[in-house]
This record gives sequence, structure tokens and C-alpha cells, in this order.
Amino acid sequence: MKFKGMDELAKHVPELNSTGGRILTVFYATSLLALVTAYFIVTDNIPTWSIDSQIIIVALGFLILSLFFSRKQAYREKYGELAYSNAFAHYIIPGLALIFGAVAHAGYMNGPEIPQGWWTNMFLTLGWLSLLIGAALCIRSIFTFGADNLALLYVYHPQDGHIINSTIYAVLRHPIYAGVLRLFIGLALINGNANSIAFAILIPLGFVGWTRLVEERELVERFGDSYLDYRKRVPAFFPKLRDLGIFFKFLLTGK
Repeated sequence: MKFKGMDELAKHVPELNSTGGRILTVFYATSLLALVTAYFIVTDNIPTWSIDSQIIIVALGFLILSLFFSRKQAYREKYGELAYSNAFAHYIIPGLALIFGAVAHAGYMNGPEIPQGWWTNMFLTLGWLSLLIGAALCIRSIFTFGADNLALLYVYHPQDGHIINSTIYAVLRHPIYAGVLRLFIGLALINGNANSIAFAILIPLGFVGWTRLVEERELVERFGDSYLDYRKRVPAFFPKLRDLGIFFKFLLTGK
């Protein structure tokens, strides 16, 4: 079974058209993820470094991903039809490896233990709830939007883009980021030490900064006032109370 959007993605990433190329791409991504994990394991053994290294890796991940947008014109001039393929290898894969490594680290990062109390079970319950909702939202978003959209293909090839009619866009502007954000928060709350709790509080600011300063600037350039109006009406990551029915219907049915 072919994953949705892979054919469109492979048209612009030649490596994905052969078994060897796909294996090398997976090896490249997993090697970067392994390096990030090794970095976290080392720095977790240094007092006070755990949350600092987490913030550094998340910030570096977003910075690398931002270069995918800011260097678009330079890559088009340098690589022509292969602009996206090179930007995918240079920015998308490394940036996502850093972000996903940091997601996993939220679940095992060290830190001072917080006193036990009624809040302990609350953190644990909220953590599992956030983790389950985040996983469901990511899975539904992946199958709804496809690999081509998730890999930001149409930032470089807007003429090939197509409208995706999904109810989730009526309640969230960025469902895949909303899912990843919930995974971050869920793992941090389940971990439950002072550093992970602090990170759970700080990480939404990073996602807000990313969407506002980078990705939505691109969307405003492409869609103008219509996107600005949409941004006023629809929240980025957390649905309004009146829209919870639509939100959970999407989680359960994908519609």
C-alpha cells in the first residue's frame, strides 16, 4: 500500500524513486535522530544541562526548518528543478530529526523531583490524555494530508498544490503541529520532574513563534487577506469549546 502523497513527493525528490535511494534517505534521517538522542543522553548526565539542551535542540530545529523557507529563492536560482530536493535534504530532514528527538527527550529528560501530592496524579492523567490525543491527531493528519503536504512540498511548488477539504481546518489552523505539541506536553507531564514540567509550560511559546514568524508569513504572502481573516477566526492549536465535537469527530473518524 502506497502512502498518500508519496508519488507527488517522489516527483521532486529523485532519491525516493529507487529502493536504494529510499533506504539511504531513511538511514540519513535515523542517523541524525540517533545523534540527537546520544547528545541528550550525554547532556542529561550534566547537572542543570537537561532543560538547557532541550531548549537548544528545539530552537536549532526550528532555525534549520526556517532556512527551508528563507532560502527558497536562493535554492531555486542555484538548483533549479532540484531546489526542493536539496532543501528537503538540507533542512527538512535535519530539522525534523532535531524536533522529533526533542519530543522523545521530553519523556526521559532528567531534573529535580517535585514533591508528591494531589497534583502528581493530575499531571499523570493530563499527560496521558494529551499524549493519546496528540498521537491520534498526528495519525489522522498524516493520513488526511499526505506525505507531500507534511514535507512542505508546495512551499516550493505552489502550482502543483491542491485544496484539502477537511473539517479539522474549520477548528484548527495547524493540526499536525497541534498533534506534535500535545505529544511534547504529554511526555513532559508523564515524566513529571521540575524540568519537564517547566518545558511543558514553555514549549507552546516555541510553536506560536514558529507559526507566526515563519510558516504563516509564507501563507499570508500566498493567500493575502483571506488567510489573515482565517487566522482571526480559527485558533492554531487548541479548538474552541464550541468546536470540540468537530475536533473529536475528526480524531475518531478522520472526517
